[in-house]
Amino acid sequence: MAKGSKKVSSASMASKASKALQNKGTSKLTKSLAASVLAQAKGKK
Repeated sequence: MAKGSKKVSSASMASKASKALQNKGTSKLTKSLAASVLAQAKGKK
């Protein structure tokens, strides 16, 4: 990724990531990826 480039996850992906983190059966890898998606999600203002 180029310096200064900011990627923003869509609201739809953020919602799916949130559900994945709440699911007790989700693997550690999936939770890690979901956390990354949420970190890149644009927050509500």
